[in-house]
Amino acid sequence: MNALFVTGTDTGVGKSLVTGLLARYLSEKGLRVVTQKWIQTGSADCQDINVHLKLMGASAKKLRTSHGLVCPYRFLLPASPHLAARYEGKRIDAGRIKKSFNLLKRSFDFVIVEGVGGALVPVNGHDLTIDIARQLNLPALIVVQNKLGAINHTLMTVEVLKSRKMRILGILFNNYKDQDARILKDNPQIIKKLTRQKILGHLPWEKNTGLLYKKMIPIARRIFK
Repeated sequence: MNALFVTGTDTGVGKSLVTGLLARYLSEKGLRVVTQKWIQTGSADCQDINVHLKLMGASAKKLRTSHGLVCPYRFLLPASPHLAARYEGKRIDAGRIKKSFNLLKRSFDFVIVEGVGGALVPVNGHDLTIDIARQLNLPALIVVQNKLGAINHTLMTVEVLKSRKMRILGILFNNYKDQDARILKDNPQIIKKLTRQKILGHLPWEKNTGLLYKKMIPIARRIFK
């Protein structure tokens, strides 16, 4: 395995955090790792790539020869990619995304792609982000915001991936603040029982990224064993 796709059960579930921490883990193992965000909305800059770099402890200079590849599309409107592109009179080309991924794959040991929102987000009138990942034969890591409602969203995401015959590396729970401890404990248990997927672990609600990275290390070992 030299690449993976980080998808979420919704937007804002912690995909950027997980992507950056995993990239740091691989980097500390001596691999030349790069992260990619196919489509950034709500910003003229690629904010999520900046988050990844910060978590990795890396400088933007690391990407000076591949900046246009790590974030092929950026739009100002904070909306679904197809809508954000339309408001700028543009159309997102899945072929361009796949080409940028393949070019990065040739230059780095490992590519971690952060998805856009949930699995079924449209990039144009025909293509979904998950279908581009499937065409690139990327295994998927599911990030779940562990809260009330997570069961339904996670089960649907698993069904979507299975229906496309995509390899699922496992499910990672990102604990949500101020949730009932009984819910946080039960969600992974019932989801494992119903999906029979590997539960990789959970990240606590914590602002200290150094502590979060320590929690990520055993999870990363399970992913990359």
